Amino acid sequence: MIEFSADMGNKSYPTDIPPANELRLRHLTIDEALPKLDQYLHDAFMAGLIQVRIIHGKGTGTLRRLVRRELARHTLVKSFRPGDYGEGGEGVTIAELAEK
Repeated sequence: MIEFSADMGNKSYPTDIPPANELRLRHLTIDEALPKLDQYLHDAFMAGLIQVRIIHGKGTGTLRRLVRRELARHTLVKSFRPGDYGEGGEGVTIAELAEK
């Protein structure tokens, strides 16, 4: 799991360790979540990850819709889908990253 500090320039993980294959955005506002999503996708792509798991929760669906909208237009994302049974269902989105 990756935790980000409030300052996006200071990640809480060392730069020599690749990011985990999952990002937790539950309980964040849109203004907090979207920059973290963008930074995480960049870091995951640079680390060579093929697939990542975005945990946004079910809630009202607002964060889920906005995360998926961002994934649909993000240049580093090849495709995405809702989590299957056992992956988190509608509370999770699985994204396949573009190839380097």
